[in-house]
Amino acid sequence: MVTTDIHPELRSAARFIPRSLISRRTLPVIRRLTGLQRPRTDDVTALTLESGIGVRLYRPAGTATATPALLWIHGGGYVIGSAAQDDLLCRRFVKELGITVAAVDYRLAPEHPYPAPLEDCYTALEWLARLPGVDPARIAIGGASAGGGLCAALALLARDRDGVKPVFQVLVYPMIDDRSVGQHLYHPGHRLWNATSNKFGWQAYLGGADPEVAVPARRTDLAGLPPAWLGVGTLDLFHDEDLDYAERLKAAGVPCEGHVVPGAFHGFDGIAAKADVSQEFFRSQCESLRQNFGG
Repeated sequence: MVTTDIHPELRSAARFIPRSLISRRTLPVIRRLTGLQRPRTDDVTALTLESGIGVRLYRPAGTATATPALLWIHGGGYVIGSAAQDDLLCRRFVKELGITVAAVDYRLAPEHPYPAPLEDCYTALEWLARLPGVDPARIAIGGASAGGGLCAALALLARDRDGVKPVFQVLVYPMIDDRSVGQHLYHPGHRLWNATSNKFGWQAYLGGADPEVAVPARRTDLAGLPPAWLGVGTLDLFHDEDLDYAERLKAAGVPCEGHVVPGAFHGFDGIAAKADVSQEFFRSQCESLRQNFGG
């Protein structure tokens, strides 16, 4: 295995991480395994909205005034995962920023292709803006991987509808371009998600939808979107598509802070959460959120 390009703090973890996790064949097994997780419930409120969508709500303690809020969207290639998988991360946002965080359990593809997952996120965003104790003028959206892709799509949808307008978007190695497929994209440093997995995930999510509408990176008009933070590693399959999207945001007049981590693979910050490089990755997100919340 070639490890010379992997960040020194991540090399030990990389030895045990598969280069690909999800395919049509492995999907049922991975779903069963992830379904065995038993998340903590002592400091989180699990809710079911009128639409039937689940939300996990995290509140700061001892806050008398309305707080800013973050709608968080989990990853999983559009086909696996749940809001509970990011419990620790959401608690960290609450502790660091003193904000309210709501994590949405959107419906998964291929059973529920586009636009169902995106509409679930929009429903959760509107609900969050009406929640007592939340400042509706200071709501951000964020997500990792497929959650980052849904975040980018949600920012576009919110812009195009006369409803809640997020003040910021946090795009953590977002999955935003269905065209990142093919043998030419294989790299020995990739982990968890490769071009084959990407093709399956996008096919499952898109179903019969028009990619020119459903895929954020294919959208031509990015003007008027909220400012963004976008972070990705150099050994992430999404590196090129993400940096291209960041440049297109800036070209459209949307402020976008890029955070590129040399030698980091997909999902590195969750796998090696205690590494200094992962801690700095998180601190950068928090600082950008703090600035755009106005505090």
